[in-house]
Amino acid sequence: MAAVTAALNPIAFRLGPIQVHWYGIIIASGVVLALILAVREGQRLGIPEDDFYDYLLWAIPVAIICARLYYVAFQWPYYFRHPGEIVAIWDGGIAIYGAIIGGFITLVVFCHARRLALWTMLDVISPTLIMAQGIGRWGNFMNQEAFGRVTSRAALVAQHLPAWIINQMNIGGAYRVPTFLCESLWDLSGFVLLMVLRHRRHLFKRGEVFLTYVIWYAAGRFVIEGMRTDSLMLGPVRISQLLSLVFLAAALVVMVVRRRTKQVPWYWRSK
Repeated sequence: MAAVTAALNPIAFRLGPIQVHWYGIIIASGVVLALILAVREGQRLGIPEDDFYDYLLWAIPVAIICARLYYVAFQWPYYFRHPGEIVAIWDGGIAIYGAIIGGFITLVVFCHARRLALWTMLDVISPTLIMAQGIGRWGNFMNQEAFGRVTSRAALVAQHLPAWIINQMNIGGAYRVPTFLCESLWDLSGFVLLMVLRHRRHLFKRGEVFLTYVIWYAAGRFVIEGMRTDSLMLGPVRISQLLSLVFLAAALVVMVVRRRTKQVPWYWRSK
């Protein structure tokens, strides 16, 4: 039997008393790369570069707060007993759906204030967002989060996973299915798909790149969430599965209705 090595250190380095976690570095890297790609696409469409920077200045803190509040709300019995840990996001415990909701609300307000076309901005941002989500799952990997049922080392080896992933999946004395990896690959596949298809002539109407992102992500998240054993729950219901169904259905309905509706309000239009 192969030797088991210790889990990877979630702390990348220290600056005096400050611990810099891989979780934050990985998520920040995904955000920066997403911003670079969004700015390039925005330039092609005539959207000022500063609009993306200004939006991000508002979106990042709102998304982080919403992601944390979402997580804390569904783990309230624990945080009620440990209120000092509510702000400890460096140890993990932020929910991507909370971040997406916070970022979306911020974008709606931002586009209304700047009189930007909301659908166009959503189309520009959504492919880079799903890419950032795929990268961000590796932050969960470093924190040994987003895992599935108990399995065996032999089963993981049989899937041809590298030893460093297998070793990190030894959580609490038992090997776990790496559902973080499933979601990361699904998200990155969605990114490639959207990037390849979004400029095909007559394929998408304005806003449908975003709606396709919602459909793709929600469908994958619903399946993968059912494989996880660390889901946020509301009674017997996995919250992320419930939201995935709601978002999936809503995106399909909106896509159908918009294709049947010719007249749209000014705030859906391009500049």
